[in-house]
Amino acid sequence: MPTERRSVPCRPTIDRRPLLGLDPGLLRTGYALLAPPRPGQEPRLLEAGLIRLPQQAPLSERLLELERSLLTLIKNHRPALLACEELYAHYRHPRTAILMAHARGVILALAARAGLQIIPVAATNVKKLLTGSGRASKPQVQLAVAATLHLPKVPEPHDVADAIAIALCGWRLWQSGAFLGPDEGRPRS
Repeated sequence: MPTERRSVPCRPTIDRRPLLGLDPGLLRTGYALLAPPRPGQEPRLLEAGLIRLPQQAPLSERLLELERSLLTLIKNHRPALLACEELYAHYRHPRTAILMAHARGVILALAARAGLQIIPVAATNVKKLLTGSGRASKPQVQLAVAATLHLPKVPEPHDVADAIAIALCGWRLWQSGAFLGPDEGRPRS
């Protein structure tokens, strides 16, 4: 009797390279780089900060600057994975989601060109994973990030804390195998 073989998707190895977490924005994009942890530990924060884009510049120039800045981060740190916040559209502010899609599009295109595995994370999942509530406030997320990574103080501004939280959530999703595929890793059903 022949044995049945099932194909099981594999996670890419990351060879101790960091994970880059991004909180996309058209004026401020938060970023965080996490070093892979030792077994049983949380990742270690290598670097976090803001990419500030000129407010008076046309959208196309801001997007080019975002791409240049991210390319520098990728070249300098050589991450294997990129966790990026998914778009969220509030019914009162649909234009915000449309504008944010521009920044996210630049991020995803650059990540694909760089060969990074992309892990999309929803903001409510990030909040729930770190605080236990999908409706946690910005200060609650900041406190949870500081506590999880044993930081000496709460990361500020909130864009940086959000990027760290997105990176942590992306790391945990990657470790659990909760996503598949090279094209933004479709969640398992």
